[in-house]
Amino acid sequence: MARLCRTSPIPAPSKRHDTISTDPVSRVFIKPRKALPFFSRHPWVFQGAIDHIEGEPAAGDIVALHAHDGVFIAWGLFNPASNIGVRLYSWDESSPLTDEFWAQRIDDAVGLRRVLFPQFDPTMACRLVYSEADGLSGLTVDRYGDWLLVQLTSFALAQRKEVLLERLRETLHPRGIWLRTEKGIRAAEGLELADGLLWGEAPPRPLFIEEHGVKYGVDVAEGQKTGFFLDQRENRRRTADFVRGKRVLDVCCYTGGFSLNCLVNGGAAEVVAVDASEAALAQARSNAELNGVADRLRTVKQDAFKVLEEFEANGETFDLIVLDPPKLARNRQGIDAALRGYYSLNRFALGLIKPGGFFVTCSCSGHISHEMFMDMLGQAALHANRRLQLIEARGAAADHPSSVHCLETDYLKCYLGRVL
Repeated sequence: MARLCRTSPIPAPSKRHDTISTDPVSRVFIKPRKALPFFSRHPWVFQGAIDHIEGEPAAGDIVALHAHDGVFIAWGLFNPASNIGVRLYSWDESSPLTDEFWAQRIDDAVGLRRVLFPQFDPTMACRLVYSEADGLSGLTVDRYGDWLLVQLTSFALAQRKEVLLERLRETLHPRGIWLRTEKGIRAAEGLELADGLLWGEAPPRPLFIEEHGVKYGVDVAEGQKTGFFLDQRENRRRTADFVRGKRVLDVCCYTGGFSLNCLVNGGAAEVVAVDASEAALAQARSNAELNGVADRLRTVKQDAFKVLEEFEANGETFDLIVLDPPKLARNRQGIDAALRGYYSLNRFALGLIKPGGFFVTCSCSGHISHEMFMDMLGQAALHANRRLQLIEARGAAADHPSSVHCLETDYLKCYLGRVL
């Protein structure tokens, strides 16, 4: 079976007719003084930035975006049901959104991962396509061994899924392609999708992968995201460098990514792994058994805020704490509430770390900037009466690149510090 790192060249895109017309029958015009972000290649045109439309585009149609004075900006896909009225893909007027265009974008994304993972094998997992960062706003593709996990968060790209899937099959030769959906996508995009098999064989449950010498069973059909948090790959391994012989607390542990690295690669004496999901904890325990470290892992089913309060009340202390909560801000309106939540979690956690111990704190909320998170962290340390030395500011793994044109793609913040 062909692998991601095969040495034969990617086959040229086959010539075929588009199933959706590429002739833009409609033009979308931006309000005066609102066009700069789109000339700067930001891919999201919100409804509030649109001045008027010439034509009657339907959801999913190709449109040409123009400044108020008529200057061409980009080719995009229209969706009147979404707050993102137009998603932009091509800023070259001579490169419209044909089948060949989509195939080339897939090839470009996969080509980067072939450089990043030249020795890819059936036990590995990585992100192949990362939406806006790969110029494919609304499409995410993860590879777990011989299976592809696809997420479609754009109505217009979902209409073109057969073109996209065909190129993925031609290029990667997977055993199966499984669709994962995001909560709220129907309301956000007017898109009705259900998890399930798109092509080939259904993935096994669990599907086994290996990362940094640690084995994991992953439920790609029902686990969070596409089954595993691939973006934290290098952060998990780095954290293990600080825990030999130490006691570790892993809050919001999911299926044990940080915990197992601390136990297997770091030689931690004990890890207390906390999560609100019993299914996630059961998989974490299974993964610990798979790696022969179950005797040093203790799991606690509890809400993150409550468990930190309980540990404080009981006088518990740890040599290192990992704090990796789920996304707390899903939109700009939720930023203030999210910052209050991050502050509470970090203040409690800092108070539980022994002097000279270490702290790994994360945020996957794209609406929370690095500056916001750092300011919150300073306030949390101050009110916990701790001095926090930042050793490293880290982000997502390299297969989750960010786009300088869409800062929202730089979403993951991971800070490693020492607590005094």
